[in-house]
Amino acid sequence: MISIMEILKAVLFGIVEGITEWLPISSTGHMILLNEFVTLDVSPEFWEMFLVVIQLGAILAVVILFWNKIFPFRFGEKQVIQKDIFVLWFKILVACIPAAVIGLAFDDVLDALFYNPWCVSIALIVFGIAFVVIENRNRNASPRITQLGQITYQTALMIGVFQLLAAVFPGTSRSGATIVGALMIGVSRTVAAEFTFFLAIPVMLGASLLKVLKFGFAFTGAEAVILLIGMAVAFIVSVIVIRFLMGYIKKHDFKVFGWYRIVLGAAVLLYFALAG
Repeated sequence: MISIMEILKAVLFGIVEGITEWLPISSTGHMILLNEFVTLDVSPEFWEMFLVVIQLGAILAVVILFWNKIFPFRFGEKQVIQKDIFVLWFKILVACIPAAVIGLAFDDVLDALFYNPWCVSIALIVFGIAFVVIENRNRNASPRITQLGQITYQTALMIGVFQLLAAVFPGTSRSGATIVGALMIGVSRTVAAEFTFFLAIPVMLGASLLKVLKFGFAFTGAEAVILLIGMAVAFIVSVIVIRFLMGYIKKHDFKVFGWYRIVLGAAVLLYFALAG
């Protein structure tokens, strides 16, 4: 029988996932740090799986909000196939290649080496600085890519290489890494954010499938409830956060997220230094 306290914890993790998955501040990093203070009463194996699979709720928010931009078929009096959306998906798959190769080959090694508060904190700070520096550099520059259709296969692969950093170092932020990379090569903030959202769909589906297969399907009733609640809350919060972010970046840059990362990373380093 699951307790009310564990349900509330699952809700809290869902809220944190929904907020941090799409803002470039590292969802995995925040989840690892939150676990230091609010710990689910589950096995280490389930926690490792939960940390990844809860993201499926966040993915569903992207699918629903951007359905017309990612679904290539239109049904009416006659079926229409939008070739530009198929081309976009091929570019997304190309961008997935670097992280997929490294993730499949070194998943367990990377978890053992870098999934700890110290590495998360350093990654938060380093990429926070990167956001501030890049936005300052781009202050008076005009992006050369202002539409999704202008992203080439080469550009997609370059963005995928930046995503690789998030696969290696938790705390980097998958969205943060891809947005930083996109901004560096001349992609506008809006297009960088949208491409990052779409790129998350195959990446998170693949990562979740790997974690579920590794864990197995022998969930206890309590584990199933915790996972479903976390995913449901992550979905609801993600819808709100994505809408907020797409409106925010039309008038503002990403520097506020960079400064947030720097302050949070420094605070966590200080906490664990004093605690040690």
